[in-house]
Formats: sequence, C-alpha cells, structure tokens
Amino acid sequence: MGPLTYVIIGLVLLVVVIIAANIKIVPQSRAYVIEKLGAYSATWQTGLHVKVPVFEHVAKIVSLKEQVVDFKPQPVITKDNVTMQIDTVVFYQITDPKLYTYGVEHPLSAIENLTATTLRNIIGELELDHTLTSRDTINAKIRGILDEATDPWGIKVNRVELKNILPPREIQDAMEKQMKAERERREAILRAEGDKESKILVAQGQKEAKILAAQADKEAKILSADAEKETKIREAEGEAQAILAIQQATAEGIRLINEAAPSEGYVAIKSLEAFEKAADGQATKIIIPSEIQSVAGLAASAKALIK
Repeated sequence: MGPLTYVIIGLVLLVVVIIAANIKIVPQSRAYVIEKLGAYSATWQTGLHVKVPVFEHVAKIVSLKEQVVDFKPQPVITKDNVTMQIDTVVFYQITDPKLYTYGVEHPLSAIENLTATTLRNIIGELELDHTLTSRDTINAKIRGILDEATDPWGIKVNRVELKNILPPREIQDAMEKQMKAERERREAILRAEGDKESKILVAQGQKEAKILAAQADKEAKILSADAEKETKIREAEGEAQAILAIQQATAEGIRLINEAAPSEGYVAIKSLEAFEKAADGQATKIIIPSEIQSVAGLAASAKALIK
C-alpha cells in the first residue's frame, strides 16, 4: 500500500469518528436544547438525532421529570408580630425546555426567592393561630402565585407544602401548656360524662328491675286467680254432675216403682219411713197426713198382736 492509501483510510476513519461523535440518542424524559451558530435551533425529544459538526451544539440537557426542591427555613412575621421559621417544599416540572433555558438565569434560585417573598406576604396577613391551622390554604395560595410567575420560564409548579412551622420557644411553651390544659379539661369532661352515664344506667337498671318485679307479681296474681277460677268451675261442674246423677237415679227409681205398680200399703209404709227419717232431725212439729196415720195405727196393732 502506498502513502495515498493510508491517507484515504485515515480520512475515512476521521469521518466515521466525527459522525459517531455527532450522533445523539435522547433518552426517555429528557430533552436537548440545540443551538446553531449561537442561536436557538431546535429541541430534541426522545430518539436518535444527528448534530451538524461545528455549527450545532447541545446548549442544555433538560429533565422533564417532576422534581422536588426543599428550601431552607425562612423567617416570617405574622399579623400579630410573631416571628416564625417556615421551610417549604416545592414540586415542579419543566414543560418547555426552550423557555427554561432562555427564560431566567438560575431558575431554582429564582423559585426560592419568589417562594420566600410570597410566603412572607401571605403569612403577614394572618395571625399566629390562623397560620397554624391554615396550611392547606397557604399551600394553595403559594402554588397559584408560583405557577403563574414561573409559566414564562417553562416551569409548572404542581404542589407546594409547608414542611415545618416553628414558632419561638416561648410561644411553643405557651402552646404546650394550653394543649395540656385542654387535654385535662377534656379528660375531666369525659370522666364526668362517664360517671353520669354510669349513674343513669344504674337508675335505669333499678327501674327496669322494679317494673319486671311488678309485672311478675301481676302475672303471678293473674295465674293464681285463673287457677282458683278453674278450681271453682271444676267444683261447680262436679256438683252439677252429682246433682244430675242423683236426679237421674231418683227418676230411675220412680220409673221402676211405677213399672212395679206398688200397692197403697207399700206406698204408705215407704211414706212412713220417710217421715221417721224426718223426725230424726231438728223439727219440733211434724204434720202426718191422715192416710199415713191410719196405716201407722194398723202397724201398731199388728205389732201388739205379735207380742
């Protein structure tokens, strides 16, 4: 090979190296801001790109991911002249790489200063107690102001959070004492309410016990009356059945006597026996019919003859 061949090979290798050096692969969530001869030329998104040697260069590589920056505590004064230390956390995202590159010098420093001034303005309109209880309102106000102010810089502020609010030590001591007194007050109230509910429950229990006892006594009396009533009914039914049986037996006896056609002497003797039984009682005077008197006389005569 002659010297010309080596020169050609060298030139080819040089061209290959130059082309390789100017091939750019933009990764996901990245953007390249390209300048041509010192002026903005294009914004490369994800993919393969080739840069013109010498004339073009990458001015800035921008991350399109959401980013978080934690700013150091800032001294702020409330409406009632209490100085506090508040630090903020800002969540932002670059939406326009060109504006971010050329919109403002040191964007993060600009956001930090803007956050500090906005925070002082908002807290200056609030008293201490309102400041401690209005974090969500303060966050929303700061986010709205920052988002509007950073829009020309190609930045979108998604969220702002007050990380810490630190009042002076003496204010913290007073707040702790106040919280302790409030907890003791709530404890006393809860204890009193518990005692009250306990007494109410005991009274209700006694009342219900008395009601149940009265109901039980009432039911017992009702059951006793029902049992006594049932007993009397059964006794009455028994007596009625006994009377009915006697009447039936009497009727049957009369029927049999009638069927047997007894003589007048037999009837008179039976009547006399009935009067004898009546005479055994407490009666002092008995009127005997004439028919029975004659029969009685005959009976007495017959008895004398037999003797």
